[in-house]
Amino acid sequence: MTNAQLDGRSAVVTGAGRGIGRALAERLAALGVRVLLVARTADELDAAATAIRETGGTAETLRADLAADGAPAEVAAAATERLGGVDILVNNAAVVAPLASKSSTVGVEEWTRSMTLNVTAPVMLTFALLPGMLDRGWGRVVNVSTGAVARPGSMIGGNSYITTKAALEGHTLNLAAELDGSGVTANVYRPGLVDTAMQAWIRDQDPDRIGTAMHDRFIRNHEDGRLLTADASARVLIGRIAGDETGRVWSVDDPAPVSGAG
Repeated sequence: MTNAQLDGRSAVVTGAGRGIGRALAERLAALGVRVLLVARTADELDAAATAIRETGGTAETLRADLAADGAPAEVAAAATERLGGVDILVNNAAVVAPLASKSSTVGVEEWTRSMTLNVTAPVMLTFALLPGMLDRGWGRVVNVSTGAVARPGSMIGGNSYITTKAALEGHTLNLAAELDGSGVTANVYRPGLVDTAMQAWIRDQDPDRIGTAMHDRFIRNHEDGRLLTADASARVLIGRIAGDETGRVWSVDDPAPVSGAG
């Protein structure tokens, strides 16, 4: 399937108010996909949706905290009603907190919120939307992860983040095997070092609290100009999302397999 054949499809993108999520939503909309943008901040959602509409795209917004009890099911129900079914789901919303130089100092509430938003919410949202995709015989589920999963020791101080993203990747690959041959694919995307609010937040933290090694590395990456724009990373994923590959861990650094990414 080519990107041109995405025209008329529908998509839900979480964490779509800014950064990678917004860039993905904009690129999907530019290909004729009707997009529902989900995030916690109303002003950011409105700005993202307005930008899409001004360029001729179709976008709706839904303010939701996916870590709240019952939120994934509520988002799935609203998306199905408003879009008439969901063909594409991009689980992008996540938190990097808590960060701590000593993992044992992280409280159970902080850890639980991280696990809820980064793992439980995308899994439950996927499960809620899967029946419709399977009924139609076509669907695309993409879970946004991090390249640090391949190098867990590179992010000392971010134990909960690495743990949750590794769990999300395991879920995705197992689900892909279960869905093989159904027309519904499930893949992971590692977006690379992207200039996002999350990166800026880490740079603003107290080095003594989150660990000087990680803090200094994020500062260097920014100062050395190593960060990608959100749109540059989104473009790579859009070049893959229409295809039939499943059970893959895609990276921003992989050669583009599909033409017409735009």
